[in-house]
Amino acid sequence: MADLFDVSGKIACVTGASSGLGRAAAVLLAERGARVVGVARRADTLDEIAAATNGEMATVAADLLNRDTLADTASRVAYPFGAPDILINAAGLNTREPADAVTPEGWDATLNLNLSAPFFMAQALVPAMREKGWGRIVNFASLQSRRAFQNGISYGASKGGVEQMTRAMAEAWSAHGINANAVAPGFFRTELTGPVFENSELADRLAAQTCIGRNGVPQDLDGPMLFLCSAASDYVTGQVLFVDGGFTAK
Repeated sequence: MADLFDVSGKIACVTGASSGLGRAAAVLLAERGARVVGVARRADTLDEIAAATNGEMATVAADLLNRDTLADTASRVAYPFGAPDILINAAGLNTREPADAVTPEGWDATLNLNLSAPFFMAQALVPAMREKGWGRIVNFASLQSRRAFQNGISYGASKGGVEQMTRAMAEAWSAHGINANAVAPGFFRTELTGPVFENSELADRLAAQTCIGRNGVPQDLDGPMLFLCSAASDYVTGQVLFVDGGFTAK
């Protein structure tokens, strides 16, 4: 059974690898034997993580907000170990603006990082996966893919798009052995959710909203991530897995 979840020897590209759930995914895969390329803007932070990781991890410093450089970034991630078998699109942005205060610049930045970057990174890496006849794309959706939250109109729009994009990726590429799925985390304490957890009353209220009775910790994603990145998910594609402690069940 352990072989089903084995990622050793696979090459993985993880965006947003300098913090939060992207960092957790990069470290997990490296420590499970994958050769990982972490992508983020902060080169120094990436290097610190790679140095402390018990596994093979290389880094690529890149600004995924700049759509014009995405093709170059995708080519650079193949330098350390070869073309990736696995792409995890974890980089994200949430401006937390009221609908009346959203600016064109904030809207474009949110959609570019949360929706455009995952697609164009995947588009650039898919040809090599197709040649191998095997690949995994794991996008990061959200509770806001399906629920409206206060001050989340641009973020919610982007994450709703991620859910549909994931299904469309599956339709386009799964016949070539490339499965595309998404995880939708609940409330995890990360840099992105920092403003939520600064309010202890709000954090407690969100924990109470789950069926399990607590908010998430990064290790809660380890099992789902290994499942979606390995042979265990050979017949699973186009799906969104909510890892939210039952938040959306209530």
